[in-house]
Amino acid sequence: MLATVLCPLPAGRPAAAATTERLVVDRHSGLAILGFDPVAYFTDREALSGKGEFERAYAGAVWRFCNEGNLAAFASAPQIYMPQFGGYDPTGVARGAPVPGNPRFWLIWNERLYLFYSGEARDAFARDSEGILATAIPGWAALQPKLAE
Repeated sequence: MLATVLCPLPAGRPAAAATTERLVVDRHSGLAILGFDPVAYFTDREALSGKGEFERAYAGAVWRFCNEGNLAAFASAPQIYMPQFGGYDPTGVARGAPVPGNPRFWLIWNERLYLFYSGEARDAFARDSEGILATAIPGWAALQPKLAE
């Protein structure tokens, strides 16, 4: 089950930096994007599972990576590699109904990573990314406080 990060990481995890965005995180493991490597989407053009030996706590979540190089790339520019809208599906955000994205349904658009609930949502975004983002971007600011409720 996925949840929005609203509490500290599980016991034994290092403290994480504060964040102003809500992130989709597995509530049991504390892993962002179900342990998939966010850098691999850019470098390998694949959804690849990260490894436990390459972890970094950031923005209230634990991020996993396939290798040391991907971990280092993320550490130097996390805002580039983190999924937009905290991992919520932008088509849902545009409708005012935030739905956690699935890391297996993804798209890099305008040099940013987006996760989607389904392949159909990803395809809808690909057809009208400008229109969806025109609604989702201002809508995200309004939705974030509601995610904390």
